[in-house]
Amino acid sequence: MAFSFRQEEILGVARETGRVMVDELAEQFSVTPQTIRRDLGELCDAGALSRVHGGAVLSTSRSNIGYSTRRALAEAEKDAIGQRCSEEIPNDCSLFINIGTTTEAVARWLRQHRNIMVITNNLNVANILAENEHCEVIVAGGVLRRSDGGLVGEATGDFIRQFKVDYAIIGASALDDEGGLFDFDYREVRVAQAIIGNSRQTYLVADNSKFGRSAPVRIGRLDEIDSFFTDAPPPQPVQDLCEETGIRLIVAETG
Repeated sequence: MAFSFRQEEILGVARETGRVMVDELAEQFSVTPQTIRRDLGELCDAGALSRVHGGAVLSTSRSNIGYSTRRALAEAEKDAIGQRCSEEIPNDCSLFINIGTTTEAVARWLRQHRNIMVITNNLNVANILAENEHCEVIVAGGVLRRSDGGLVGEATGDFIRQFKVDYAIIGASALDDEGGLFDFDYREVRVAQAIIGNSRQTYLVADNSKFGRSAPVRIGRLDEIDSFFTDAPPPQPVQDLCEETGIRLIVAETG
């Protein structure tokens, strides 16, 4: 499919930032939001982008966006989610924290907590929490994924299964309207499943760009977690599922 000049420019912005928003594009190109929505609709229909709340992201159904791009994407929203989630974590407890830029945001807000033990397969989380002298940091073994500092594989899952902790903080790359949680690396997913199975309470942290996004490997279902922290109301079917199954849906306020 041949794209218009403006649509090619929109794709260029998406490749740079990982996500494009309707209102920002309307201002940038001096057109109406309706015009931008039509452009995004055509780009999504062609498979170049995938719709998310308020805009679109690069279509990445087989491989994830690069780590540096993910870290910069929705930075303020992730920080708000991290702060709100950290408020639910008491002192004097044990936690799993897995791979992800939003879980790293939670870790940054845990630097003032006291007498906590964190087991992680995320080297970035370990380095963040090394600043907290009141936090015991335990790093899982496994295969190092150099692209983002994650540790994955069977050895990582076996290590995780030695523990039973109070809380798990997990991320996901995609959440569909049926409540399915998905990621890109089957080795990472196996570890996430072990984390969920060995925690007394599981907290999912995911910003709105994950709504309706595609990823190939199933982690599990939303009804396997206890609380869902995000930055915008998810699609109505997801809200209904949270209400039906007793999942706490917590929308963090940015700014």
